[in-house]
Amino acid sequence: MKLIIQIPCLNEEKTLPLVIKDIPKKIDGISKIETLIIDDGSTDRTSHVARELGVDHIIQLASNLGLAHAFMVGLNTALKLGANIIVNTDGDNQYNGCDIPKLIKPILENKAEIVVGDREVEKIKHFSLTKILLQKLGSWVVRQLSGTSIPDVTSGFRAYSKEIAMQINVVSKFSYTLETIIMAGKKNIPITHVAIRTNKKLRDSRLFKSTWGYLKNSIATIVRIYAMYEPLKVFSYIGGTSFFLGFILGCRYIYFFFIGSTTGHVQSLILSAILIIVGFQIILIGLAADLISINREYVENSLYRIKKSELHLKE
Repeated sequence: MKLIIQIPCLNEEKTLPLVIKDIPKKIDGISKIETLIIDDGSTDRTSHVARELGVDHIIQLASNLGLAHAFMVGLNTALKLGANIIVNTDGDNQYNGCDIPKLIKPILENKAEIVVGDREVEKIKHFSLTKILLQKLGSWVVRQLSGTSIPDVTSGFRAYSKEIAMQINVVSKFSYTLETIIMAGKKNIPITHVAIRTNKKLRDSRLFKSTWGYLKNSIATIVRIYAMYEPLKVFSYIGGTSFFLGFILGCRYIYFFFIGSTTGHVQSLILSAILIIVGFQIILIGLAADLISINREYVENSLYRIKKSELHLKE
């Protein structure tokens, strides 16, 4: 049983030694542990430091392509290297590497295919009350949309089985954290969480420059990914609302028509017709999007079979 710990990095020359130091050398049930660094266009000595630390595999990207891209590069590389379990952690030493055995335990026991480390954000001292509340709200929204029970959806400390790693296709350029949980829920993939420890904050997040920017990108990601898996439902809600409002305005006009007082209410009739037509068109778009979604599932299944065949040939 081979475990590969992948660490996406962007200018982490100072914190990377701390991350590597905490990675366990032996874990029950694991015969081989390897580390993989994905250098996402760092301008400092991150890759050089990684070599000095004896990291097993180093991938250097020519430019900064974002966390989600680095995550996928790491995942695909780990699969090619023969990983049975892949753990993703951050290069800023946010997570305690000593919790890796706890993180992979549900996978070793065949109780889950994805395990998310729960930071228990309310206990993190450097998190402001606003950030804690936003984290809690965001996690609740994702839980409702995905049908999962993950309390900390933005945690990047995660473990994936080989089987599920082959099925992951992240399309977001912002982050993989929200998308993979929604994907797990919609595909009925066994996913669970374990409580983990966090380390002292050493630097500010590079994923976002402001709370508003993070909130905006998170909302956009959630809406986009949910619409990707449930397009008909999303467009039906929007189109149905427009259709209903148009219907109400139409009924209002009919009421005034029967009491003989249509003067000044023609605008309501015009708006009613527009809303009904727009609502109907949005629902039709939803039907088309649903067909596209079915086609996407076929493409994803084909990619999964190709990956599986490639890995089988290497074995």
